[in-house]
Amino acid sequence: MFKTVLKQLSPAGERGRLSILIFHRVLPERDPIFPGEVDAAAFDAICRWMKAWCNVLPLDTAVQKLRERSLPERAAAITFDDGYADNRTVAQPILTRHGLTSTFFIATDFLDGGRMWNDTVIESVRLCPSAELDLSTLVKRDGSGDLGRHTIATPETKRQAIESIIGQIKYLPVLERHALTEKIALCAGVQPPDDLMMSSQQVRELRDAGMQIGAHTRSHPILAKLDADAACAEIAQSQRFLEGVLGERVGLFAYPNGKPGTDYSPDSVRIVRELGFDAAVSTSKGAADVSTDPFQIPRFTPWDRSRLRFGARFADNLWRA
Repeated sequence: MFKTVLKQLSPAGERGRLSILIFHRVLPERDPIFPGEVDAAAFDAICRWMKAWCNVLPLDTAVQKLRERSLPERAAAITFDDGYADNRTVAQPILTRHGLTSTFFIATDFLDGGRMWNDTVIESVRLCPSAELDLSTLVKRDGSGDLGRHTIATPETKRQAIESIIGQIKYLPVLERHALTEKIALCAGVQPPDDLMMSSQQVRELRDAGMQIGAHTRSHPILAKLDADAACAEIAQSQRFLEGVLGERVGLFAYPNGKPGTDYSPDSVRIVRELGFDAAVSTSKGAADVSTDPFQIPRFTPWDRSRLRFGARFADNLWRA
């Protein structure tokens, strides 16, 4: 059924549409704090559905065919953001088993033992031995208040605390955000793990397994909040680092967080173009067609675990586009 529906909504050629899925992690098993996150069993099912319903293309090939108005019917691509180690250890073997490919966008500062700021928050709350986490001594520089006191006695209250803390600091300047997350770990009395992200060798292994690698800045900043020079450095240095790791050109880019106007600006798009990238992706919902700016290609994720709900949401995204 869904194959027929998708064929109607995403025909070949001139009226072709490209659906791009976005993921971040594929956990070995379900996380009690974030039960909606994709685990290995769920991702295996998604890959099975994608293989049956869609023509899954490498992203660079899909973008080129979109420009040439030669997309196949039911065209799709798969992407991952950030560079988590489970992309290599869990996701890639599943993709390979299904004969699928994906593009992995890497925030390069966190390779080889680094840790993203949000994971410092998540793991501090997860590992905290107390039933309450007091962050009332941590005050934001803008004077908008402290980070509060949080009950963390259950997986549900841990999730609520994590979402509250991340929401308060997500759009702070990078250095302040980093400093606060390190203080959160101290308040929690924990040392967060340093093996969550890939090593450079694992990035090479992804490429050698037939996957594509794209840039995702160095430190995953909110590009819209940086001046042009700082934004250019973030983007260009991540591209150059990956080219050094891989020994080949890197032509694809993903905007951190990826909401137009909020997370990146027209100036960010200009910089990506001028640095010579072939295409860039956002996190705006929808599907791309011939009118889509190749430097602001939409992506979406239907997280549903059931075949029916996943397929319905996939089709709905195409319909709304």
